[in-house]
Amino acid sequence: MKALFSKDDIPNDWQELLGSYFESSDWQTLEKNLQTLLDLDLSAVRPEPQNFFKALKLSPVHSVKVVILGQDPYHSAGLAQGLAFSIPAEIAVNSRAFPSSLRNISKALMLEGFGSLPNGDLHHWAEQGVLLLNAALSVKLGEAGSHANLGWKSFIDHLISALSKQKPHLVWMLWGGHAQSKLPLIQGGNSQHILQSSHPSGLGVYKTDRPFLEPGGKASCGHFTKANQLLSEHNSPPIVWIESTQTDLFS
Repeated sequence: MKALFSKDDIPNDWQELLGSYFESSDWQTLEKNLQTLLDLDLSAVRPEPQNFFKALKLSPVHSVKVVILGQDPYHSAGLAQGLAFSIPAEIAVNSRAFPSSLRNISKALMLEGFGSLPNGDLHHWAEQGVLLLNAALSVKLGEAGSHANLGWKSFIDHLISALSKQKPHLVWMLWGGHAQSKLPLIQGGNSQHILQSSHPSGLGVYKTDRPFLEPGGKASCGHFTKANQLLSEHNSPPIVWIESTQTDLFS
């Protein structure tokens, strides 16, 4: 019977990037901790194990151009997909289940002239090379941050460090203190571009001297525009943040 948690679920290109990490005690600790929890109560873990590495599956190493770092998966039922900030398309924008982070991301996109998100599904970002990576790739249902100490930190830190060294000119969107704690790993890389602001969730969106949204909602941090400008400077196609078919439906 196949294990519920295995490095075999990680695409080969990402395995190659991480190299000897899989021989480390850190990986063995993560593997043991996750498998124990899955054996104990599979239904309490989000997202489902087959989606732990969805961000890596949808954004192959060669395609990654932008990295957006989240903290951990949504811990409410029906939200986590394995992509940072993304939720299923069927969750209505005006519903209480729609996360405040996504609402504010949508506001920022609108303020920057791209249009607003018609739903919270960000698969089309991932498929263009936007790596939607959480700092922990699993969580216990109903308990934010509950899997932060299982060993994910070492895995994600190795991934960030290796990616920033192998791929020059990546654009990193670091929203909030948790994402910004990874700054030393990224700065050790090869010609990386770093954009920083407060986190887009709730009241935090206006905090710090680099707010994600300006108080009053008159302007955004401009990260989506800046990312595309940086990509263009290095002859890389810009990200289509709002698909034209989506915009047409809601114009």
